[in-house]
Amino acid sequence: MSTLQEAPPEAPRRLSLPVATLIGLLALAAALGVGHLVAGFVGYTASPFIAVANYVIDHSPTAIVKWAERTLGTWDKPVLKLGLGVVLVLFALLAGQLSRRTPQAGQALVLLLGAAGVAAVFVRSDLGQISLLAPVAALVAGLAVFTGLHRLALPPDVVHDRGFDRRKFLRAGVGVVAGSGVAAVVGQVAGTSSDAEDSRAAVGPLVPARTAPPLPADADFAKLGSPPFITPSADFYRIDTALVVPQLRTEDWSLKIHGMVDREVTFSYADIRSRPLVERRVTLTCVSNEVGGPLISNATWLGVDLADLLDEAGVQAGAQQMFATSVDGWTCGTPANVALDRTRGAMLAIGMNGEPLPVEHGFPARIVIPGLYGYVSATKWVKSLEFTRWDDRQAYWLSRGWAEQAPIKTESRIDTPHAFSSVTAGKVRLAGTAWAQHTGIAKVEVRLDQGPWQPAVLSAEVSKDTWRMWWIELDVPAGTHQAFVRATDQDGYTQTENRADPVPDGATGWHSVTLHAG
Repeated sequence: MSTLQEAPPEAPRRLSLPVATLIGLLALAAALGVGHLVAGFVGYTASPFIAVANYVIDHSPTAIVKWAERTLGTWDKPVLKLGLGVVLVLFALLAGQLSRRTPQAGQALVLLLGAAGVAAVFVRSDLGQISLLAPVAALVAGLAVFTGLHRLALPPDVVHDRGFDRRKFLRAGVGVVAGSGVAAVVGQVAGTSSDAEDSRAAVGPLVPARTAPPLPADADFAKLGSPPFITPSADFYRIDTALVVPQLRTEDWSLKIHGMVDREVTFSYADIRSRPLVERRVTLTCVSNEVGGPLISNATWLGVDLADLLDEAGVQAGAQQMFATSVDGWTCGTPANVALDRTRGAMLAIGMNGEPLPVEHGFPARIVIPGLYGYVSATKWVKSLEFTRWDDRQAYWLSRGWAEQAPIKTESRIDTPHAFSSVTAGKVRLAGTAWAQHTGIAKVEVRLDQGPWQPAVLSAEVSKDTWRMWWIELDVPAGTHQAFVRATDQDGYTQTENRADPVPDGATGWHSVTLHAG
């Protein structure tokens, strides 16, 4: 008797690991490239990658945001972009791996990522409905490329399947890469072609009608190790939530004052530029600044008195906050009484250190209010000032648990020698900075270890709204020692040694450095 053997079942068809991986990555490239292209014409920040990154910034827990600022400084945004890129690549790899036999799982992941991009654009208050075209186009492109390449690599028609055409697949992949790259470049050029720098250059010289007093020769002790009194614009600290610096031309900018006012008013850049300009030196401080930290800088600002603009609107009694909005959607709540106080010197600034505002520092215009931490006083790229009650609107940082009132605290810092420096035993010079904006510094004292406090030499006081430099020589014996500094302001308050974190209203504590004397 003969026995018929059954043919072994045919193994299920599936993509190789490298091909599946490549399909996921190419679909991601197509989605990002097309999304960036369309965003270049409907709103640069509508690019899905940028929109999702902005969403992460806006919705991250305060503790994480502050940790990033403290740890990464100005590298926080590049690190965020890199991290988001890694996450997207991992999703692309997963989409490919889950679709080695059928494309459905990968298509579902593409749809999920696309929906996240659409949602991130939809919730942005600074983007219109037309901006949704960018993430929708990205979703369609990603899905089309994923499906098309999968079909090319693993044809569904088994009967007529002649096998994997490697050359055809590679040609398609190269086409996707080239097309995605061109799309991204075109979108980048289109989205940043507002010529903000050209517009800034066209402003011309800004000449104040009221100049700041001349700087005294001893305004700083830079030769002894303190910072220069005026911080160069390129070195001025920058902390904001803008993942992409807004690009605005002067002719496209305006400022609206509304809400609890007698009359709504709108000012163009030409309106502000044509007014008599005032020049003031003001030191700005970030509330995130740790004890001894670098997030403080001083500049000469040029603009108009904010109180003059507010008078034209007629702010009504009962208004508690000036709710400022930036063109990128960031919001800031300033106590209305401070904004209206002419003795405070609040400004709508259009110039910085003798030039129009740098783009990254708020061009065409920003708010500068002395004596308050930046999160309630220093809105860059400002477009709207709405007067409301505190209960009516919550600004960006107030909704995250930061204080409503935010006067800058009296603080001081040792700038040189740096911590853990090796010095020669004997006379050692220390130099640094102290600040108590809108109150003024009266005295700075330094001590070595637990020794007596010794008065430091102060620089000339330029303004109560600016920092003040100091220096001192200490007798430092051989060994390891710790030097401390504390300041007393002109109201008689001496800063406390008790350490407090920046949240919710600024850090406190004595700054110190460790010295190794030999």
